[in-house]
Amino acid sequence: MSRGAMTSLQRVLTTLGHREPDRVPLFLLPTMHGARELGLSIRDYFSRAEHVAEGQLRLREKFGHDCLYSFFYAPVEIEAWGGEVVYAADGPPNSGIPLISSPERIPRLAPPEIEKTPCLVKVLAATKMMKARAGDDCPIIGVVMSPFSLPVMQMGFDRYLDLMAEQPELFAALMRINEAFCVAWANAQLNAGATAICYFDPVSSPTIVPRETYLRFGFAVAKRTLARIKGPTATHLASGRSLPILGDIARTGTAVVGVSSLEDLGEVKGACRGKLTVLGNLNGIEMRSWTPHRAEAAVRRAIAQAGPGGGFILSDNHGEIPGQVPDDVLLAVAEAVRRWGRYPVERIAADET
Repeated sequence: MSRGAMTSLQRVLTTLGHREPDRVPLFLLPTMHGARELGLSIRDYFSRAEHVAEGQLRLREKFGHDCLYSFFYAPVEIEAWGGEVVYAADGPPNSGIPLISSPERIPRLAPPEIEKTPCLVKVLAATKMMKARAGDDCPIIGVVMSPFSLPVMQMGFDRYLDLMAEQPELFAALMRINEAFCVAWANAQLNAGATAICYFDPVSSPTIVPRETYLRFGFAVAKRTLARIKGPTATHLASGRSLPILGDIARTGTAVVGVSSLEDLGEVKGACRGKLTVLGNLNGIEMRSWTPHRAEAAVRRAIAQAGPGGGFILSDNHGEIPGQVPDDVLLAVAEAVRRWGRYPVERIAADET
């Protein structure tokens, strides 16, 4: 394909094919910024599908990035199961008291019926609205929590690790229930207009569990689950390290991996070359105190390390940009991609950044 001006979707598809598009694609993933854009509290913003769709569309128009993000907040899935969501004034909603108080409850669990669950219907409605407005110009990214990582919110970290180690039959039962829900929820989002699904799986990261544990559990779950999702997927470790398991992640059938700012981006790109597209890895926490000059330098360095040859989408390292990141920093990131991300990208020495 020619390097003439591309749509966002064309740009992303070219880089997913490990070829060089007109410029490096940029995925800004600001969830809470939409509330500020509309002058709403975070609770009010997420109360209506129309708010989230409008917020995402306005943010894309403002920053000029290459995707729309139909993600609301991580515990929307916990809410769907009947769990508690805790709102904060200046941060993302979080999960409250775990809904699985005892492992013995697991066999009695049933996956939520998506079409009868208001919080999930709201996400699907926002996805449809974005699709109606954007058409095929840019990808819409839906989100699911990995069946292997969701139990951290369902039952708490300590109980979940105990379950994994000590009660294999109940662990297997929970995975079967979660996998059924994850597949149905992913496919519902694809049917609503999502282009691809981001499969958040932080517990699989070597930051949290050894590779041996991942291969025994998280890898096996991912292979079964991703094979049943009827569209492309990206696996995101939500700031966790990835290098020791990149080859394994590639074998799950996913197309993209979201990587940590704690790892060398050039080394990650080398390990993924021809197998996975790299998504990352700007440090969202540090971005809160960046100047526009610092933002440009970080973007330029990331593109120089991972841009050549395609197979790289610039984004943050967590899959959600903190609401405290100023608009002028995000504008500087977007402008730096337009300046330094045009192919062929410029290779720079470390001392230039």
